[in-house]
Amino acid sequence: MTDGRRPPGRVDVIGVPMDLGADRRGVDMGPSAIRYARLREGLESLGIETIVDHGNLSVPVPDSHAALAAKEAKYLPVILAVCDELGRIVEDVVRAGGFPVVLGGDHSIAIGTIGGIARARGKPPGLIWVDAHGDINSPLTSPSGNVHGMPVSIALEERSIDPARTVLIGLRDVDPGEREAIRRLGIRSFSMNEVDRIGMQRVVELSLAVVSDGPGSVHVSFDMDGIDPSEAPGVGTPVRGGLTYREAHLAMEMLAEAGVLGSLEITEINPILDQRNRTAELAVELILSGLGKTIL
Repeated sequence: MTDGRRPPGRVDVIGVPMDLGADRRGVDMGPSAIRYARLREGLESLGIETIVDHGNLSVPVPDSHAALAAKEAKYLPVILAVCDELGRIVEDVVRAGGFPVVLGGDHSIAIGTIGGIARARGKPPGLIWVDAHGDINSPLTSPSGNVHGMPVSIALEERSIDPARTVLIGLRDVDPGEREAIRRLGIRSFSMNEVDRIGMQRVVELSLAVVSDGPGSVHVSFDMDGIDPSEAPGVGTPVRGGLTYREAHLAMEMLAEAGVLGSLEITEINPILDQRNRTAELAVELILSGLGKTIL
């Protein structure tokens, strides 16, 4: 857990090369791209005493479970099995006093991350979900059947998150079923329209009022497509009009300053679609900002 801008004493890095939740291949290489962007060196520069890299979880390739693809929730049993393993690792890390940094992979991995945190802490974490999409479809409402559009919905079903302590930031591509679910559950959401109108500083202040419950109480799940594709081109589902470079950094810097961040995951980096690994490099910068790195 952080204390103001002081970095945690121990960071545990966990890679999850999952691409079963999306139609487009390539995000399984995201964890490697982030490590190649000098994540460890960046963490060391913050003075973090202990850095434990758990390597990558073993994730089956889609070809080995092709029969599970043609359903309303493609590959869901395999995804949940991987997420169960991830959840056990995250739970152990949190119980040991570590700060989990989970590297995706598609956003379906959040099911495991959030579940492990909730079990370790004995209650759901406050959740800040940065994403162009709501990711709150169910198998009945999803137009595609891709599970990376369902993790918020599944986490709610598993009671790993509390809708009253959940905030969605950066929305600009929301399906009709998601819109209805967000309204019905009363989840605080900031579309890009609202980010434009009130500014990122106010968005984070209002978000903290919803999610914060003391030091280490907040989990940030950051889909890199939340950022405008002009800054983060290497994502599978880019949507124009996203967060700027500075808006994304300001959000992470404010969370570090508040001292509430207890865990973090970065998802949906697709190196095949990237330009000279710039999206992964930005992801590393955002991780470091969330852990206390400052300009001065």
